[in-house]
Amino acid sequence: MPAPIRLRELIRTIRTARTQAEEREMIQKECAAIRSSFREEDNTYRCRNVAKLLYMHMLGYPAHFGQLECLKLIASQKFTDKRIGYLGAMLLLDERQDVHLLMTNCIKNDLNHSTQYVQGLALCTLGCMGSSEMCRDLAGEVEKLLKTSNSYLRKKAALCAVHVIRKVPELMEMFLPATKNLLSEKNHGVLHTSVVLLTEMCERSPDMLAHFRKLVPQLVRILKNLIMSGYSPEHDVSGISDPFLQVRILRLLRILGKSDDDSSEAMNDILAQVATNTETSKNVGNAILYETVLTIMDIKSESGLRVLAINILGRFLLNNDKNIRYVALTSLLKTVQTDHNAVQRHRSTIVDCLKDLDVSIKRRAMELSFALVNGNNIRGMMKELLYFLDSCDPEFKADCASGVFLAAEKYGTDRQTSLHITPAGSYVRDDSVPNLIQLITNSVEMHAYTVQRLYKALLDDISQQPLVQVASWCTGEYGDLLVSGQCEEEEPIQVHLEESQSNTTSKHQIIRCLVLIYGSSIDVELQQRAVEYNANDLLDLLGGNDVVPVIQTAVPTKPASAGGELLDLLGDLSLSGRMLSRAWNKLVLATSVNVMHNLCLLLFTNPNPNIAIITIHASNATEADMTDFVFQAAVPKTFQLQLLSPSSNVVPALNQGTVTQVIRVLNPQKLRMRIKLTYTLKGSPVQDLAEVNNFPPQSWQ
Repeated sequence: MPAPIRLRELIRTIRTARTQAEEREMIQKECAAIRSSFREEDNTYRCRNVAKLLYMHMLGYPAHFGQLECLKLIASQKFTDKRIGYLGAMLLLDERQDVHLLMTNCIKNDLNHSTQYVQGLALCTLGCMGSSEMCRDLAGEVEKLLKTSNSYLRKKAALCAVHVIRKVPELMEMFLPATKNLLSEKNHGVLHTSVVLLTEMCERSPDMLAHFRKLVPQLVRILKNLIMSGYSPEHDVSGISDPFLQVRILRLLRILGKSDDDSSEAMNDILAQVATNTETSKNVGNAILYETVLTIMDIKSESGLRVLAINILGRFLLNNDKNIRYVALTSLLKTVQTDHNAVQRHRSTIVDCLKDLDVSIKRRAMELSFALVNGNNIRGMMKELLYFLDSCDPEFKADCASGVFLAAEKYGTDRQTSLHITPAGSYVRDDSVPNLIQLITNSVEMHAYTVQRLYKALLDDISQQPLVQVASWCTGEYGDLLVSGQCEEEEPIQVHLEESQSNTTSKHQIIRCLVLIYGSSIDVELQQRAVEYNANDLLDLLGGNDVVPVIQTAVPTKPASAGGELLDLLGDLSLSGRMLSRAWNKLVLATSVNVMHNLCLLLFTNPNPNIAIITIHASNATEADMTDFVFQAAVPKTFQLQLLSPSSNVVPALNQGTVTQVIRVLNPQKLRMRIKLTYTLKGSPVQDLAEVNNFPPQSWQ
């Protein structure tokens, strides 16, 4: 067979593919050739073929058929074969493969090999993909290599021991004697991996944590040597000596010093030195400073040291790097509860982060800003947060509005705060509405100002449901303050319902109409409230029973004459509900009664002792036009009624227009009138009936 192409040639060929299909074809062709070579048991080119398989595996193509070939390479006596074999094992094998049983003996033999590089390959492979069974079988060999004087093997054995402990935690004590002299090593690689091993053991066992606390002075000494040593080309990164080792030591000190006074005191000085002597012009220095801050905040450090740490985070907020600003805000948010005053010094910088274009930074800044609100800065912080609420993206509005509610409720509020629901729009969460109502209720001195501002906002825009809910509640509770003139900052509002000519009976009748409308609402809670208020003992508070609920009846199957229909209006009426509003008052009465789900009918009259001119305004809140609209009325023979033609027989949808019709009644005292409405909605005929008694009220005379 011809010699297979080399790995470099395969890579070059694959890169020339212009389409995915062309690349797939090349890979399939090469895999077929490799399979043929494996079947021929070609030992000469096995290493080359496995290397090509690993490259194709990294491109995302299946290469599992090369697993056994990896084991054959591991068993080879050539180092080049072992290197590719172990690399293939780490990439192609996992813990579920049965070939692990075959690998255990190979790794055990190589751990005892005479060449350190072969031993290193075995340690790397075991530390990467060794199963629990393999770790149990080979932990003894790893522990022996951890005690060797060879620095190359000790650092690899330490990392392998970390993997063994994660897989089989009960083997942790086996490695305890070997850790005794690990920190005495001068080699930075051994020191680094040793600190990683000690950290793993301390995190997994409280007993190990207590045991290794005696190493704090030694760790402090190593860290001090790192920051005080001069230039070392072998370990220097951007002018800082071995930042990777410094970060690892700082993390271990954080674990050892947590909740321990003696250990914390022993590391206070070195932490202060690291915080003040580390160069901040490069990200390498910022990484060390960040770990230092986290360590200071986690241990029982001195108050001055904690202030220094927070000041470092404050400087991070001014950094151009967004990642640094983000971690600073996140860290300040964790420490604001324990070091509130120290974080307050950076309040202006934190508030400036609300203007950042990065969404993550903006959210962290918002959360931290709310955490900084207290009784002393409530006005200034609310001003900034309300400005942010007005201009922020929709995804922030709900959380921001809720935060303002809670802050205002906890620390008191100014007048702007109570109205923050307006810029929040419809994004305010449902649970925030009762919170704001409670807040307004508790602020008695704000009632007049709040109800006037909310009423004006409601007139400007009724599309924002949270605003409608709060404004409606406030208007119902404090409506009298709209015209009282108690608020010096706002002019009294002219509300027609409060006109002096509108008597109490009229207002009671309007309220009753509104209550009756919801007696048949599809919303269970609305219906329940309406029925409760419709009880006789409650309605008696509003006056006599002179309003009869509207009913819905079936449309007659046979056409009837006009006279017959009018006579039918005088028949018996049952008391089932229908969403039809009936309200009457003078022409100046312009209350917003048309908030029904269906048809709304308003009756306006110009009262006169001899003749009443009644104007009907019909509006339609549904999404479909009401066609064939007919309004009919019948009165007893003692009255004379003239019904003029309506302005249209179509009531436009979505309240985009009204149909008006005029009724003239002679001798209207104590008028009793039956009303009948017919119309077609979405192709279905609808018929409504109602009755009016004692109309108009005698107080109009």
